[in-house]
Amino acid sequence: MTQQTPGVLLSRLRAEPPLVQCITNFVAMNIAANVLLAAGASPAMVSDAEEANEFARIAGALTVNIGTLSAPFVAGMRTAIEGAQAAGRPWVLDPVACQATALRRRTAADLLALTPTIIRGNASEILALAGEDSRGQGVDGRDSVETAEAGARHLAETSGAVVAVTGEVDFVTDGTRAVRIAGGSPYMPLNTALGCSLTGLCGAYAAVADDPFDAAVGALAHYAVAGSRAHEGAAGPGSFGVRFLDALHGLAPGALDAEARVSQA
Repeated sequence: MTQQTPGVLLSRLRAEPPLVQCITNFVAMNIAANVLLAAGASPAMVSDAEEANEFARIAGALTVNIGTLSAPFVAGMRTAIEGAQAAGRPWVLDPVACQATALRRRTAADLLALTPTIIRGNASEILALAGEDSRGQGVDGRDSVETAEAGARHLAETSGAVVAVTGEVDFVTDGTRAVRIAGGSPYMPLNTALGCSLTGLCGAYAAVADDPFDAAVGALAHYAVAGSRAHEGAAGPGSFGVRFLDALHGLAPGALDAEARVSQA
């Protein structure tokens, strides 16, 4: 299969903006919607079980984030996944703080069994989902990406998903292929819900990509380059947040390929 570069996928995304159904947490909804709009996609925060299945069948991709769990949210997640799979649409799992409580561990395991296309999380979440020890505390990841690389490969092999571990230097693997993606800004962890919003962007790229591995790499590269650009001239996390949305929007496909720092792992 021929690799689709991040720039090629960004061109495709902007030529025909995909509709991305985002079942995400209350903290992230507004930010995630703005990130997708800035990048060039069309977000829809549709989560109620009464319509989530039907909507997933018309969306280009589905993203599922367990940040603020409740029984109605989980019911919406399940029926939306059923709809996405029935329509042949990719779906992305974000196992937020999956190590923190019994409810989160059980929900993450149940969703993992529904064969996500892409899994995106921090190192602590990926380690926990892979069945390994994690130092994560609540939603805060305390493990390095490097320590999660072997677990990510194992998780990809056993789940069939592309696994994206995000941190100072990101790591993406499908169990066979693997790359690292550098860039971003130290202000990114100081902005609420940027990680959750990246999950939405993974969905947007998955909607236009032929290969989910290329989709994950494309979304993470777009984020990393925009983060690096936004960091220049930012006075702190507040000004960075505004500059980051502008950078996502202003990044051209050719510049994305030129500036992306993707290396084989």
